[in-house]
Amino acid sequence: MKTFYVTTPIYYANSLPHLGHLYTMMVADTIARRQRQRGIETFFLTGTDEHGINIERAAQRNNRTPQEQADFVVSYFTKMTAAFGLDRAHGGYDIFMRTTEPFHYQGVSEFWNRVAKAKTPKGRDAIYKGHYEGWFCAPCAAYKTEDEYAKPENPDEPPTCLVHETKLDRVSEESYFFRLSDFGEALLKLYEERPDFVQPEVRRNEVRSFVQSGLQDLSVSRLKTSVSWGLPVPGDPEHTMYVWFDALTNYITAIGFGNEQQERAVGFEKFWPALHLVGKDILRFHAIYWPAFLMAGGVEQPRAIVAHGMWLDPAGRKMSKTLGNTIELDVLNKHFSTDAIRYFCLREMVFGQDGRFGYEGLIDRTNSDLASGLGNLSSRTLTMIQRYCEGQIPTGNISDAGILPAKRAGIDTDEAVISKFVTRARDQMIRYFDELAFSKALEEAWSIVAHADKMISDAKPWDLAREAKQREALNAVLYRASECLRWLSVLLYPVMPNAAREIYAQLGLTDDLSKIDPAELKWGGLGSTQIAEVKPLFPRIDKAKTMDEIKSGSAAAAGSGQHTTEADAVPDAHTSITSDERVTPATQADAAADAAALVNYIEITDFTRVDLRVGEVRTAERIPKADKLLLLTVDIGEEKPRQILAGIAQYYEPETLVGRKIVIVANLKPRKLRGYESQGMLLAASVGEEGKPVIATFAEDVPNGARLK
Repeated sequence: MKTFYVTTPIYYANSLPHLGHLYTMMVADTIARRQRQRGIETFFLTGTDEHGINIERAAQRNNRTPQEQADFVVSYFTKMTAAFGLDRAHGGYDIFMRTTEPFHYQGVSEFWNRVAKAKTPKGRDAIYKGHYEGWFCAPCAAYKTEDEYAKPENPDEPPTCLVHETKLDRVSEESYFFRLSDFGEALLKLYEERPDFVQPEVRRNEVRSFVQSGLQDLSVSRLKTSVSWGLPVPGDPEHTMYVWFDALTNYITAIGFGNEQQERAVGFEKFWPALHLVGKDILRFHAIYWPAFLMAGGVEQPRAIVAHGMWLDPAGRKMSKTLGNTIELDVLNKHFSTDAIRYFCLREMVFGQDGRFGYEGLIDRTNSDLASGLGNLSSRTLTMIQRYCEGQIPTGNISDAGILPAKRAGIDTDEAVISKFVTRARDQMIRYFDELAFSKALEEAWSIVAHADKMISDAKPWDLAREAKQREALNAVLYRASECLRWLSVLLYPVMPNAAREIYAQLGLTDDLSKIDPAELKWGGLGSTQIAEVKPLFPRIDKAKTMDEIKSGSAAAAGSGQHTTEADAVPDAHTSITSDERVTPATQADAAADAAALVNYIEITDFTRVDLRVGEVRTAERIPKADKLLLLTVDIGEEKPRQILAGIAQYYEPETLVGRKIVIVANLKPRKLRGYESQGMLLAASVGEEGKPVIATFAEDVPNGARLK
């Protein structure tokens, strides 16, 4: 594979982008960056579909022309992609495709003519002229069969689309038809011969089942008097092309099909076929209509069509403006780093399935995995190199003379152990990436983070630094941690390009991460470089403060007529009330009682806010004139022990606590007692009427710094 082509759908220009648009772009961007790391010339397409009745209607509502409406939406897309690092300037897409481009019309016309001249697998004309009468959904840009709409109670009213819950339009007019009914067997053969053509398997089965149930011919034009905002049918300007025939063809016109200038600039022959990323809601158009069009036009089929799931709110409900549970892109951009959002989306959603997205979940994942995980590993490693090695990454070699002292300190003197672990995780991560299993791939990366963190906590470099004979052991630990960071920078670049580059630069390295193939990494490749200024990668987010800001911003938006954030949504709210669900004073009282009964429950996200860590008591002493307080220093795997005050002096002698493993709350806000700062709180059970404290501890050996979950 010398070239690679990946596409998102081109998004309808009747409304502004949302989380679903952003997610597909981030996935495509991640895939493109990964391919470029492999040395494969890659082309990444996203863009807007700018024709059709939806655009006309949106333009009328906003007192714009259809072109002005499209330009307005595209301007917002342009700002959004730049803000989230997805545009060309940030190494993102190669083309923002617009179906109003002149080269697109030329390419679509060429494709239409090819299909119009073609015969179906049954020897009939692929396109013919006829009369269409039926129901059309403008938001879907699709004609609906009886099983795809809800019939009205009043026969004089139009039916309702089951997807958008909007009234359908009755269409009765002359139309060009694509003879889709003749392509059923050819499509089923395609799915059979290429099992990975539609992914994941559950979506492939859905598509096959739909085709097996029988296909109907597809109307591929509208009279210009009905839909004027569209591309004219070649040779018949009284008709405009059906929006999906026009839109789907963008995938080939963007790279030069039917236009010599665009072919020279990009290269249809060079890059086609493409990997199409789509939402499951538009899978039918891409996995049935598009392959059939391509068969008729004599064009090679795509590499694959991969459908991802939908984002739901934390309660598992579909996001909608009506419920007020949508995720605002402006809010994301204001409160969260781009890398944190990318990481959350790829880690939280199992690709191909639905996922849940809430601001609180994003904060929790950022604080735990990024701030306390990757960010903490980078900061503590580089800070110790700065402090103990004058800012120069040491060599990791342990001489024969240093082996025994290192072993006595609990250091594994065989560097092959960690190199094999990291190499295995790298290989697994690459395999998962190739399978588009991003969540599993990131789990493998974080196994390296956890392994390096444990190595540091077990070795206690801050203790090794006090003994001259342990210098080689200290250097080995810091080198291994630094080498893990180098590998993580390369591995995580496609997912978190900014953070990866920052880690790499702080290691004192200057290579271009976009050109380093993770498969080519060799352990021990990190030289004795001088590190750069150590900066925090992911500062911890104050959850309460941030959520208050989001909620207050949401309330202001609601007052201005805009929709609100998921933070203000009511869990399990009904979207409508039927005749059997009338709200009465009695039902309101029942609801209040139910709510009161739930006051003592907490959500899992509430629990995950508490950072519980295993610590070992290093010292314990009484505080003068404080009968109840003990002053403890506790090692929780950080660079230096924490100072913690505990009101247990009446029940525990200080010397009996030294060496004990305890549990502390590590993210409790520090406070001063009797002139001493307490940097956390230990956990103890309250026993008996007097509430005697009994310290929580462990029956098994647990490393310092281990997180309780």
